[in-house]
Amino acid sequence: MYSNFFTGLQLTDMETCYKMFPKAVLDKIELTEDRFGVEPEITAKAAAMDLRFLEVPISYARRSFEEGKKIGARDGFRALYVISKYAFV
Repeated sequence: MYSNFFTGLQLTDMETCYKMFPKAVLDKIELTEDRFGVEPEITAKAAAMDLRFLEVPISYARRSFEEGKKIGARDGFRALYVISKYAFV
């Protein structure tokens, strides 16, 4: 919701990690973030280009910490910071 508020989009899962763009669009996006900051950065910069967004449902099996899921509260706070940082790109 936080990302949607600043981008004007209505995405159900901004942090999905599955995004497709034409190469010409990606060539215009200069990335400066890493880890979980990349998702909100790409979303904000693409939204600022007034692109049309289409969500396609996906299915996946969630991983446990033991299986490699290493996201934590720190990553969530970083994502909120990055959303705010790129809110007015």
